[in-house]
Amino acid sequence: MKKLLAVFAFLIILTSCNESKIAYVNVEEVLKEYKGSKAAEEEMRLKSEQIGKEIEQLGVQFQAKVQEYQQNLSKLSDADRAKKEQELRQEQQMIQQRQQMVQQQFQQEGNEMIDGINEEIGDYIKEYAQKNNYSFILGTSKQTKTVLYGKEAFDITDVIIENLNEQDSTNTKSESEVKTPQTEETK
Repeated sequence: MKKLLAVFAFLIILTSCNESKIAYVNVEEVLKEYKGSKAAEEEMRLKSEQIGKEIEQLGVQFQAKVQEYQQNLSKLSDADRAKKEQELRQEQQMIQQRQQMVQQQFQQEGNEMIDGINEEIGDYIKEYAQKNNYSFILGTSKQTKTVLYGKEAFDITDVIIENLNEQDSTNTKSESEVKTPQTEETK
């Protein structure tokens, strides 16, 4: 009877212990290969080119005014020369201020875009973890080295990238569409 109770107690303890399911994701790789990241990067590249052209155009116009001033320098009185130089300095300062303002705005937009992508990826990983009964999904990269060692079977980076890239713009996916990695448990 005591042996039966001991076996029964042992079985209860075994069944009450939940096994934690753990995986890891290379965050750098997800950011590099995620179509949303690539689209954001391309959008920022195009904006950067547009801003560069705008600033360059302002510089060209300013240089034309400077050349005009230099060509007419001998024809100007001292008062007109001082007035024109003051105007040119003010315009140069306005161009520099405009350049700084545009760069700050561009940087802020870029940061907001990155934050949005990180949030989107984080939300998806959380959803993936819940649907696939993961207790933990760790993020790692070459810089952070959060996971110093992990079996390849627990690296779900490719699965996350593939699922994120397949996700449509409305972020709707049924549970059957979420792919599960082949781990030692499921092989």
